[in-house]
Amino acid sequence: MKEIIKNNIEAVIKDKIISQSSVSGGCINDAEVIKTKSGKTLFVKTNNNSAKDMFFKEANGLRELAKADVIRVPKVIYASDDFIIIENITPQIKSKAFWENFGRSFAKLHKITNPIFGFSEDNYIGSTPQLNIGSEKEAVNWTEFYFNKRLLYQYKIAEKNGYTGEELHQAFSEFEKIISSVLEDCKSEPSLLHGDLWSGNFIIDETGNACLIDPAVYYGHREADLAMTKLFGGFDEKFYSAYNEEYPLDDGYEYREDIYKLYHVLNHLNLFGSWYYKQAINLIKSYL
Repeated sequence: MKEIIKNNIEAVIKDKIISQSSVSGGCINDAEVIKTKSGKTLFVKTNNNSAKDMFFKEANGLRELAKADVIRVPKVIYASDDFIIIENITPQIKSKAFWENFGRSFAKLHKITNPIFGFSEDNYIGSTPQLNIGSEKEAVNWTEFYFNKRLLYQYKIAEKNGYTGEELHQAFSEFEKIISSVLEDCKSEPSLLHGDLWSGNFIIDETGNACLIDPAVYYGHREADLAMTKLFGGFDEKFYSAYNEEYPLDDGYEYREDIYKLYHVLNHLNLFGSWYYKQAINLIKSYL
């Protein structure tokens, strides 16, 4: 941590930092647990050449999830251009009913709804901007919102980055013609979404239950959140069973799963390169 940032943090918390320990796992910003002279332990992320508003957007996402009061998120203490300070939660061991509790709580989160799709501000999915301010039509039409603000936006970034070969270009063009038929039967309402939930974006708190971190919050179709949980192997089946008991999924959700994975695979293509190219094509072609 740079000395100037350390001094600024001390000024904010009105306390002296006596120790710092790096935390692994993040690929965008640097993370540390700090201990203070008065005995506080806090979690701090510092900006590693990321967008200057990233921590403000993260703080607002955490606060939006916290307002639901159905699943724990770390308390936000302070956010600035250069750092964010949040409650430190030391990872613990899962409770016996961890996955069932997590599934039910996540379903309750999705029961929190909004009149329109999107969010009050744009934010980030990883380090990629995530567009949340829809047009008048997009705000009330999930297919329009999802295609334009999620898939098409990521595709255009990939095109700019030189990641869209002829095969992806052709597949995406064909897919654009049929997306309405893929999503026409989904009963989509604007549910509160974490936006980027996988095994690296929750921790286990002192009660043995889940605590959500690193959100990409917006209001959208809840199946999009569940699809992301399955992108890297999925969670324990008890999670999905408990979710479905609390808030039963609509018919066809398994068919729509790949269309929601596609957003994240295109984002990974843009963040990490051609390793994800073939996966993006395969997801699209599953509908052609």
